[in-house]
Amino acid sequence: MAGDERADEIAFGDFMKVDIRVGTVVEAAPFPEARKPAYRLVIDFGEAIGRKKSSAQITRHYTPETLIGRKVVAVVNFPPRQIGPMRSEVLTLGVPDADGEVVLLQPSQDVPDGGRMF
Repeated sequence: MAGDERADEIAFGDFMKVDIRVGTVVEAAPFPEARKPAYRLVIDFGEAIGRKKSSAQITRHYTPETLIGRKVVAVVNFPPRQIGPMRSEVLTLGVPDADGEVVLLQPSQDVPDGGRMF
């Protein structure tokens, strides 16, 4: 779906099936095997979910050093997806800037890892 198209209307119950949680990036490194420039991330979602891996095409606005310790928001209940040699376990969420480059979503205040979006 293009960024300016509205998605079909869904029921609130369908939205609640998507498990979106906050976590802290604890590892970030370049991912040269990805087709498009990306980083490999390890995100800590707290005790109940643990640490999960993600591939994120966020190289325009972020460096590995600026990602460590950053709170991010991710979908944690999609099936893992093979991206090159890595299994991405969560989908890290962002929105496009004016040039279509990803800007990460994050809470505006400090919140505990694992908190579910509602």
